[in-house]
Amino acid sequence: MYRLILLLLLFAIPTFAQDSTFKNPILQGGYPDPSITSDGEYYYIVNSSFEYFPGLPIHRSKDLVNWELIGYGLHREEQCNGEMNLVDVQQNGGIHAPTLRYHDGKFYIITTNVYNPIDGSPTKTINFIITADKAEGPWSEPHIIEGAPGIDPDLFFDDNGDVWYFGANSPENPTYEGEGEIYGQQLDLNEWKFIGERQYLYRGACGGVWVEGPHMYKHDGLYYLMVAEGGTSYNHSMMIAVSDDIKGTFVSNERNPILTTRNLSYDNWVNSTGHADIIQLKDGRWYMVALGIRGDVQRATNMGRETFLVPVQWEREPFWWKEPKYDWPVVAPETGRVMKNEKLPFTDKVQYRDGSFKDDFDTDVLNLEWNFRRVPLPNTYSLTKKSGFLRVFAKPEIIKMRGQASLMGVRQRETDFDYSAKMQFAGKKEGVEAGISIFQKDDNYINMTVTKQNGKYVLKVAVAEKKVDKVKVIKEQVLDNYNSTIVFKVVSRENKYHFMYSLDNGKSFAEFVETKADYLLSFGWNSGYTGAYCGVYVTSNGKASKEYADFDWIDYKGFEH
Repeated sequence: MYRLILLLLLFAIPTFAQDSTFKNPILQGGYPDPSITSDGEYYYIVNSSFEYFPGLPIHRSKDLVNWELIGYGLHREEQCNGEMNLVDVQQNGGIHAPTLRYHDGKFYIITTNVYNPIDGSPTKTINFIITADKAEGPWSEPHIIEGAPGIDPDLFFDDNGDVWYFGANSPENPTYEGEGEIYGQQLDLNEWKFIGERQYLYRGACGGVWVEGPHMYKHDGLYYLMVAEGGTSYNHSMMIAVSDDIKGTFVSNERNPILTTRNLSYDNWVNSTGHADIIQLKDGRWYMVALGIRGDVQRATNMGRETFLVPVQWEREPFWWKEPKYDWPVVAPETGRVMKNEKLPFTDKVQYRDGSFKDDFDTDVLNLEWNFRRVPLPNTYSLTKKSGFLRVFAKPEIIKMRGQASLMGVRQRETDFDYSAKMQFAGKKEGVEAGISIFQKDDNYINMTVTKQNGKYVLKVAVAEKKVDKVKVIKEQVLDNYNSTIVFKVVSRENKYHFMYSLDNGKSFAEFVETKADYLLSFGWNSGYTGAYCGVYVTSNGKASKEYADFDWIDYKGFEH
């Protein structure tokens, strides 16, 4: 009897631990540069979206660990043309580092569109604000803030009614490469214009290398300026400074950085943590959301930069000889780092973490999970041409730099996953191809497609590898028994992709080819701004065509690495 009781207790311990903790990241897949706010009922997070459309994904939660994607700040084509060009924006350009704030019944997103003109003229950084009465939208047209240099703007509503803009820019005469500076200026939200004099506030705590991502907070009557510093790779970090005047002078926390992995092994489970935002809960506690890169493979991941949650505690300096004594935020006070398993913010809640997504295309509105690389061309897809199917039209465009192909996908959420899709395709013209794509960038993807060659249907897998100019077909073969329907499947395990197919509606699968999965790794030091997507792709390869492929469903299942 005693042995039985002991065994029951032993088995109960892990269950209790699991129920009292949550797993990081809280937003799986490519969700970088998080910013958080609350309207008193929900918490909301917005993330950078770079060249992807719709842009500025918005999630909401009541418990900080279970998040629902509810909409996008940039969800209409007319928000994304003209100066706000997301039509032919360069990869790693587009929407950088937003700030989301709720004030007096209205939501505000302030952010930057970074655009390199095709003619080679200097890079444009267009800083703008969009507003909405509800976080799920609709969101307004962009209000461009003229004369706002740099990137990563922050919007701060002071107690006295003043509204401030804070941005990151290079100083007029930098003394070394990468020197940055945070500036602030009052903003008239009726005219969307600067007013008053510009204030130059802070060049960082450790030399000011790539100081960016400013956020201003007011705590206990003082102004706290938190910034990211050190670049987006292993030296990424968060610094904070304080002043009794919003115009400065700002005094650095002597214990900076308050968050980093630069003091940990490069092989820590997560690296490059930074670009954070903090929020106070109703009960007075504080939490931080920050980006990080999971080190699943070669100290990197195919998912790019994701969103993590960390507790924060304010502590007063204990030094008896020092005046004034400041309160400073201590991030992860028990561990000093982002933990994979962290205590639940609300112990009466449980995290329902599921790295899966399935779409049967049974509605006439595209699921919010789907993204395009740039604003898609007109008539790229239809959910009504064939009921219960996603029809993707074959356009001449292929996947290329700054291109708009018939390519769409959902975020890869775990290193290990199964991804499958059922397609009906009976292309009549030679060269039209359709299938699935695992894609990271314009020059970095793996496609598995069916195409018609010499009167026969051919299955092939092609790889576009970073820094390799030519797309490489690694295997192709004639499908002798192809009857216009195929189920594709990709199984990712142990750093390998197994590409498989079925011609009998998924009853049996034939292994087609195996590739390494790290073709699509997203390194922080190599412009790994975004994560990989699992999607579908159709093209007529440069020729006009009225053909298409119909997708009955797609199914993605993620597994903890």
